Amino acid sequence: MASGDVWHMEKRSSVRNDSFGDKADTESSLESGSLSIIVLGASGDLAKKKTFPALFNLYRQGFLPPSEVHIFGYARSKMTDDELKDRIHGYLVPSKNATPEMSEDVSNFLRLIQYVSGSYDTEEGFQLLDKEISKYEYEQNRQEGISRRLFYLALPPSVYPPVCRMIRRYCMNKSENVGWTRMVVEKPFGRDLQSAEQLSSQIGELFNESQIYRIDHYLGKELVQNLLVMRFANRFFLPLWNRDNIDNVQIVFREDFGTDGRGGYFDQYGIIRDIIQNHLLQVLCLVAMEKPVSLTPEYIRDEKVKVLQAVDPIKDEEVVLGQYEGYKDDPTVPDTSNTPTFATVVLRIHNERWEGVPFILKAGKALNSRKAEIRVQFKDVPGDIFKCKRQGRNEFVMRLQPSEAIYMKLTVKQPGLEMSTVQSELDLSYKQRYQGVVIPEAYERLILDTIRGDQQHFVRRDELKAAWEIFTPLLHRIDEGLLKSVPYKPGTRGPAEADALLEKAGYVQTHGYIWIPPTL
Repeated sequence: MASGDVWHMEKRSSVRNDSFGDKADTESSLESGSLSIIVLGASGDLAKKKTFPALFNLYRQGFLPPSEVHIFGYARSKMTDDELKDRIHGYLVPSKNATPEMSEDVSNFLRLIQYVSGSYDTEEGFQLLDKEISKYEYEQNRQEGISRRLFYLALPPSVYPPVCRMIRRYCMNKSENVGWTRMVVEKPFGRDLQSAEQLSSQIGELFNESQIYRIDHYLGKELVQNLLVMRFANRFFLPLWNRDNIDNVQIVFREDFGTDGRGGYFDQYGIIRDIIQNHLLQVLCLVAMEKPVSLTPEYIRDEKVKVLQAVDPIKDEEVVLGQYEGYKDDPTVPDTSNTPTFATVVLRIHNERWEGVPFILKAGKALNSRKAEIRVQFKDVPGDIFKCKRQGRNEFVMRLQPSEAIYMKLTVKQPGLEMSTVQSELDLSYKQRYQGVVIPEAYERLILDTIRGDQQHFVRRDELKAAWEIFTPLLHRIDEGLLKSVPYKPGTRGPAEADALLEKAGYVQTHGYIWIPPTL
């Protein structure tokens, strides 16, 4: 099947708008006409490592048909179309996966890319960009169609305001009453509540909320997407998912490497701003939210905001900060840096479902393993006649990366003549169960959602504000040196104080049991 055929089989929501706003029709129909995808910051690491590979994979799957799509790269660097293509070529397909067919796909995809050089705060570059986009649209839309412009800001947040002003003034969709202009903005979206609100106001003056897509790539991960299905499509979870049965919830992000040359950048933010305040907090919302009225994006985002608004202020005694030994050896990191490379934070949700249940968010660099997972630990069985409490509790685990899996830790009888118990699992390992199925990268899903106009997996302005309200007081205390990062050795679990905090919060570690991903 040709890629264009796959595209046209996709059912899409028809979108109509005035010159600068999106208005969704209630009826569903196919969109046609030109789609211009503009990657701003095209010469940077994010664009070449994430954005362009995601666009290439969407192209290969037929979602970006060459008959309708053109990709523009925009950056300050002076270079030609071919030089940009040479920069990104090696990131599109890993050498181990290269085949003649893949090489042909890469060549065809690169033909869709055009480069425009210009500044981020002056009109000449954006006037030239608009001229090139309009030229493509005119050639494409000689018959009646919709002109769609998707701007992906693979840029530092500091340049969002001038870039958005230039786009608003010079590069908006020119079609009358048809088509759309949409903006994808990357994190970190501010450093605290005040800076995030200022940034939101500056962009909000230029674009409607329906045009702004604040991307958090964790919301595009396959297992995160599965959370709502697991919770609300399975009857046996409904009566268990509350404070009567769940003792604690852990949401964990671990890396087995340090800042690796990014120390100067990382030191401006730290692990809480970089990982916990956005990625892990978004996952918490999906774990803790109430069932939405429907899958309409706004209903889902409403429920997420309610969860964030119910979170109690963070207590200093329920925070452990760490910094791995050797972090300050990086010449770009100040010798006096207190920036945490590890943090464990306990959040408590003050509502009927979750009162008294600690939500433990833990993230760290230079640890002894690499993984991201959700671990829901259930309470002990009352009247334990098998005396098996010491072996560990029942747990429901969603492993987000690597080796995606969903499993439940249960106590079962150990095979043999004796009545002895052991921990085992009911296991859904994706590589084993879904052999031959390629799990899409998060950026692929989210870019496609933007094209479709589906904002379910993007962060709304009030949601962003509520998230910053939770963490800003803590971050200010850290910045002022009122909370100190304790040292820990690289390649360990992190500070011993963090394990003590988990134990105090009620988490019971399982000893003598390790989940091993099945082999094919």
